[in-house]
Amino acid sequence: MATVRVENLTLKFGTLAVLESLDLEVHEGEFLVLLGPSGCGKSTLLNCIAGLLDISEGSISIGDRNVTWEEPKDRGIGMVFQSYALYPQMSVERNLSFGLRVAGLPRQEVRQRVAKAAAMLQIEPLLQRKPAALSGGQRQRVAIGRALVRDVDVFLFDEPLSNLDAKLRSELRVEIKRLHRTLSSTMIYVTHDQIEALTLADRIAVMKGGVIQQLADPQTLYNRPKNVFVAGFIGSSAMNMLPGELRAANGTAAFHLGDAPLPLTDYQAEADLPAQRDAILGLRPEHIRLGGDAADASVTLEGTVDFEEPMGADALVWLDIMGHRLSARIESGRGLRSGDRVPVHLSMGSASIFDRKTEQRV
Repeated sequence: MATVRVENLTLKFGTLAVLESLDLEVHEGEFLVLLGPSGCGKSTLLNCIAGLLDISEGSISIGDRNVTWEEPKDRGIGMVFQSYALYPQMSVERNLSFGLRVAGLPRQEVRQRVAKAAAMLQIEPLLQRKPAALSGGQRQRVAIGRALVRDVDVFLFDEPLSNLDAKLRSELRVEIKRLHRTLSSTMIYVTHDQIEALTLADRIAVMKGGVIQQLADPQTLYNRPKNVFVAGFIGSSAMNMLPGELRAANGTAAFHLGDAPLPLTDYQAEADLPAQRDAILGLRPEHIRLGGDAADASVTLEGTVDFEEPMGADALVWLDIMGHRLSARIESGRGLRSGDRVPVHLSMGSASIFDRKTEQRV
């Protein structure tokens, strides 16, 4: 196992700074996910760590070695790309062993490494097939196996599942998670899919515009997002964002949604809440209950049902509350109809509040 340390990294293309003064430390044996929308710099950062891009400033260390200017082959990494990049004329076995044979490893060791990787990935029956005879999921397993046979301490994954359908993505997520548990290697994984990130990662670095917005474990990111961008990017369905105002009187703070004060006695603030400030209230759909009594609710309002989205075991109901549109996750079969007036219970202890100007959590 090895740590990966990025210090003060800057990458410029001409006058355009894609990454600037970026710091990141990946712990030994950790599964870290770089998450963000297209163009945020996550794949660029991964390519810098791999040595596929020369950085402008800063340093990159793997273990106790400074590898900033070392060639990719000398960095002790295995990399899996979005495209399978298999040699079509070679069998699976030849694809897996090609890099080892070029490096001049003894035949017996090559056979042992290929057999070990094939067993881990459950592709032993496929070793004599060529890529054209494989499914997309099988090809991606071979691509992962080609990195595994290198027997390195750090593995880099650049959106390896994005070309697969939903069922195969789900299956391979499980395989990659199991692989990490078996190998205990350090893994850095790039994706724009927040479901992949939440299910795979020990920690997630959420990126925007070449900057890491928040680096934390999945539960912290989900429950205590640092800013509006992270709150909106993490979670499916998206967090509801309601504009209003923070006010404090006689030591009691409340979020005012129009004329309705929503007490914040259960809210865990980052520091003392300001006496008055324009703010945004963030509430996830599962923290909103409809009708009846809700023991975990601290505020009850009345809303009008707009429409319902069935989602199998549960449903997403879209509501209008005081001119604001928001969604609530409920169990299926409630039979709500457009225009119904229902009590809406808000769990303010689970809410997130952001300064409207800075978009940072308060």
